[in-house]
Amino acid sequence: MRTTYESATVRLYHLSDGPEGGAAQTLFYGPLDQAMALAAQQNEDIQADLFIATDNDVIAWLDLAEG
Repeated sequence: MRTTYESATVRLYHLSDGPEGGAAQTLFYGPLDQAMALAAQQNEDIQADLFIATDNDVIAWLDLAEG
């Protein structure tokens, strides 16, 4: 089951397209609601490569924002 409550601790990261298949750069580690707010502030190109990892799942930022 996906963890989606506002205070869930998550990792917001950007997955780049590096030569080795990409690298993950952590942008934020903390409550889901704050991660969502930070992700929403990024430009569209960055948003396309953002992911949120919970203790039991990983989801693309755009999938979560649209859901």
